[in-house]
Amino acid sequence: MKFVFASYISTRGFTDPGAWIERIGIYTGMLEALAKKNDVTSIEQIAYEGKYEKAGVNYIFKQYSRAGLLFPIRLNKFILAQNPEVVVIQSFQFPLQVIQLRLLAGKKIKIIVQNHAERPMKGLKKYAQRLADRCIDAYLFASHELGAEWVVNGNISSATKIYEVMEVSSVFLPTNKDLARKRTGASGEPIFLWVGRLNANKDPITVVKAFLRFAKVKSSARLYMLYHTEELLEQLKDLLDTSPQKDNVVLVGRLPHCELQDWFNSADVILSGSHYEGSGTAVCEAMSCGCMPVVTDIASFRMITNRGKCGLLYEPGNEEALLSVLKKTTEIDLDEKQKLSLDHFKTTLSFGAIASKIHQIAASL
Repeated sequence: MKFVFASYISTRGFTDPGAWIERIGIYTGMLEALAKKNDVTSIEQIAYEGKYEKAGVNYIFKQYSRAGLLFPIRLNKFILAQNPEVVVIQSFQFPLQVIQLRLLAGKKIKIIVQNHAERPMKGLKKYAQRLADRCIDAYLFASHELGAEWVVNGNISSATKIYEVMEVSSVFLPTNKDLARKRTGASGEPIFLWVGRLNANKDPITVVKAFLRFAKVKSSARLYMLYHTEELLEQLKDLLDTSPQKDNVVLVGRLPHCELQDWFNSADVILSGSHYEGSGTAVCEAMSCGCMPVVTDIASFRMITNRGKCGLLYEPGNEEALLSVLKKTTEIDLDEKQKLSLDHFKTTLSFGAIASKIHQIAASL
């Protein structure tokens, strides 16, 4: 089957195609897995034009102006010139461009649109999405529940078009825990890890408040926090400064992505406080290294944790609920949960699993 993947977004900050492909590796691994049995082309837009081939995927780099992406006649014609059977458009933000693509393509080519944490549009944009819905054969969401919100709001006509497929995966592998801990310097029993932005949606304040209370009854536990934005950093520091358990929480800060494999392999538990996620990249990456997830009971995390079978879920923003599940980590078989997490990653969240689902969906349309 011939697939073409494309978007209507240009990222001009990159000039090296190899560096760009490496940067989006949590996504391109799926293309490589799909290319083992299919013809796969991905049209990319950075400050470079040319062709690049990696692991069976044909990357074609093009450049278009803003106006050329708003009214993408040239890009859409180029997509169709690749003679695809299936076109996968990244992001729900471009209903008008998808309508234009369908007008050029006719009915023969299948158009799939993949959600990347976008929420249903409102006002005139909502009606644009409703019009575009007539042009789209299938939607990919990380969770059926996330897609259901779009149907309830009227942006998508029918739940029958919605398919549950993880949007990204992990390039990391499980390694020896002792060696990983020597490299990171992490210690504790058990070791918890938090990775994300220090913003209200990720809710690190609730996470730390609950963990400090947990540390009173489990003094050997340690929480390491890796973050790449600092919106709530001062508030976190103030919270820690007033706690006798402050040494149980370590603010590591920002690290290169390549160093996260050692951290995920050092940890026993990946902890999250998110109120909303389009998927949950850090949790997925942690599970690929065998971490057990303790995460909020939201749609995407219910899918990632196999409806809680791989870990523990709690109500977002509820400090008491989080404290309760943290205490449960001392009562359950962590090794068994970690094995379940790794197994679920392989069968549902890995590049191969995602590629297989996309192929099956495309073949069924």
